[in-house]
Amino acid sequence: MRGHEPRSSSSCAACKLLKRRCTPTCIFAPYFRSSDPLTFAKVHKVFGASNVSKLLGEVPEEQRQETVNSLAYEAEVRLKDPVYGCIGAIASLQKKMLELQHDLAVARTRLLARSGVNNNNHVSPLDDSPELAAFLDLVPYSDLMLLDGSNLDAYLYDLGQPPFV
Repeated sequence: MRGHEPRSSSSCAACKLLKRRCTPTCIFAPYFRSSDPLTFAKVHKVFGASNVSKLLGEVPEEQRQETVNSLAYEAEVRLKDPVYGCIGAIASLQKKMLELQHDLAVARTRLLARSGVNNNNHVSPLDDSPELAAFLDLVPYSDLMLLDGSNLDAYLYDLGQPPFV
C-alpha cells in the first residue's frame, strides 16, 4: 500500500463494524482507521459498505483519500438533513453569501454617502469612487455575482427588495 501508514494488527473500523476479519489487502483499512469508527458507520449507513468498496475499487489509488473524505462529508450532511443533504448546505451558504453581499453593498453606500461623494448621475454609487473601493479592498457592487452567474441586482429585484437602503 503506497503512501499509507502501516497499521497495527487490529481490524479497521469497517471490518469491526461489519464483524469480519480484516485482511492485509482490505480496501477500507487505509482510509477507515480503527480509532475513528464513527466515520465508517456514517458512510456505511448512507452509502452501504458494498457500494463504498466498489467505488474505492474504481477510483485511482492516489484519489481514494479525497474520495473517502468526500463520502464522509456527504454522509454526515445527509444524516443531518435527509431531504436536501449537501444541496441544502450549499443553498444555505449561498443565501448567507447573498445576505452578506447585500449588507456590504448597504454599508459601502452609506460610507460613500458620508464621504460626500456625489452619486446623482450614476447607476451604482459604489462605482463612483475607485479610490475608496481600493482603500477598502472590496469588489465593486456591480461585480458581485451569484454562483449561477447572475447579477446581485437581478436577484434583489426579483425578491422585490431595493438594492440599497
